[in-house]
Amino acid sequence: MRIANLAGRLVLITPDGAVDVSKASNGQFSAAPQAVYERWDEFRDWAARADHSGAAPFDPADLGAPAPAPRQLLAVGLNYREHVSEAGFTLPVGMPPVFTKFVTSLTGPVTEVALPPGGHTDWEVELVVVIGRATHRVPEAEVWNHVAGLTVGQDLSERILQMEGPAPQFSLGKSYPGFTPTGPWLVTPDEFDDPDDLELSCAVNGEEVQRDRTRHLVFSVPALVSRLSRVLPLLPGDVLFTGTPAGVGLGRSPQRWLGDGDELVSSVEGIGELRQRFAAA
Repeated sequence: MRIANLAGRLVLITPDGAVDVSKASNGQFSAAPQAVYERWDEFRDWAARADHSGAAPFDPADLGAPAPAPRQLLAVGLNYREHVSEAGFTLPVGMPPVFTKFVTSLTGPVTEVALPPGGHTDWEVELVVVIGRATHRVPEAEVWNHVAGLTVGQDLSERILQMEGPAPQFSLGKSYPGFTPTGPWLVTPDEFDDPDDLELSCAVNGEEVQRDRTRHLVFSVPALVSRLSRVLPLLPGDVLFTGTPAGVGLGRSPQRWLGDGDELVSSVEGIGELRQRFAAA
């Protein structure tokens, strides 16, 4: 199953287009995309037998974030071995670095992003997890039963602010407006042959800069969710960025940053792609 946020309304994505959930369910489910995660199991049961005859074509530019208003928006660092090496760190043990991105930075899959003046804006393609059930102290073997679905994310990062001051400012440096595009839709885990082994990639102006597979995560999705849930309850609709592979601008020699007019295309196998255009502020 694929669901999306189309112009602020929850839709099912079918081969024939988008089905408006509120209309198709006669109001049983809200049109608000975020609300569905509180009734995820009930919604999945309904969606399995839903009438798709009202499917209509749509413009991808009208898509928003699949989970636009999570109560918790978490992100993980240093979760691919080659990225750990290019960043000059050692492999994390026990728990990877975890930080927040602020919800106001969330956007949909096709956007224009204003570059912070004087900044060094970098790219980080990531697989993103959306939680579908309250998750607290859940063992790894049960995690996929708590995941609503997967989507594509970009953890855009302004490196000067991120590293500024006596302690790094990860959350601020990664939360400018438009710095958290996600989409194009949410895909449920059952749609994948193996949700723990997906290819992800990123290109700047058509030049590939990142490519890897999620089987190379230091902490897999089940490991991440389980370990986080030992510390804090994960809530329905929460969003988790799982880390980026090697190839970011910060790790290059010379270092490389996104500039005015650049186009960034990010994709994950079996889900789809994001497309960001950057403009000088």
